Amino acid sequence: MLEAVEILKASILIVDDQKANVMLLEQMLRNIGYTDITTTMDARTVCALHIEHNYDLILLDLQMPGMDGFEVMEELKNIAADAYLPVLVITAQPGHKLRALQAGAKDFVSKPFDLQEVQTRIHNMLEVRLLYQKLDTYNKRLEQTVLERTAELRVSEARFKSFTQLSSDWYWEQDQFGNFTSVSGPVFEMLGIQVEDMLGNTPKGGMEGWDVDEREQLDDNIANRRPFLDFIYRRSKPDGTIQYLQVSGEPFFDTDSRFAGYRGVGMDVTHRRP
Repeated sequence: MLEAVEILKASILIVDDQKANVMLLEQMLRNIGYTDITTTMDARTVCALHIEHNYDLILLDLQMPGMDGFEVMEELKNIAADAYLPVLVITAQPGHKLRALQAGAKDFVSKPFDLQEVQTRIHNMLEVRLLYQKLDTYNKRLEQTVLERTAELRVSEARFKSFTQLSSDWYWEQDQFGNFTSVSGPVFEMLGIQVEDMLGNTPKGGMEGWDVDEREQLDDNIANRRPFLDFIYRRSKPDGTIQYLQVSGEPFFDTDSRFAGYRGVGMDVTHRRP
């Protein structure tokens, strides 16, 4: 919500070719407590003034010589940075009200002035305008925060991948169905299996010679979503030799706490075996 002082500090431009109207509106606003008020009786200066000051509200008379309020609004549309025209039109012609709203005005007041109505419409319009600006600022900050967090996440992921590459032979990920979705490292050299043949398949796909009991224990860990650390199992290679593999893995979950799969690392530790 807005504090009253925030509304009273809003910048306002009064545009009317009648000096009496300008003085009446300005004095009314100053008596209420508004402090940032600019006036002009030359409609041709409005766009330049708005470019310089970016007013929160423009009180705009429609019937002016040389350049009327409708023409002013058309020019303002071309310079509005956020496509929002903070215009409250002033008119003595009832038939102009709908046309003014269709031209982009946000509200209107009628001549002769009902000062209470003018004050209320100005206050309400400024409240909406300033809340809109706050929301826009919040969204921009949020967008910047997301960009910064995304950049940090990418750096973190790069560090993690570098660490896993230094501390293991390969890195792997599975989806919630147990299919490989990511495999990196010298898998072919370690297992004799192409990465492309593993992606989309379960861990058993294309690999033979596992020790049945050890394999079932590993599968049970994964099926029950238990993390496992340095689990060692063996397989018989096609040449008859025994290969020992060490794997670590942990389940991960999405933002709704639903199981999304497993990720982990693996190493060939055959050389460590007696």
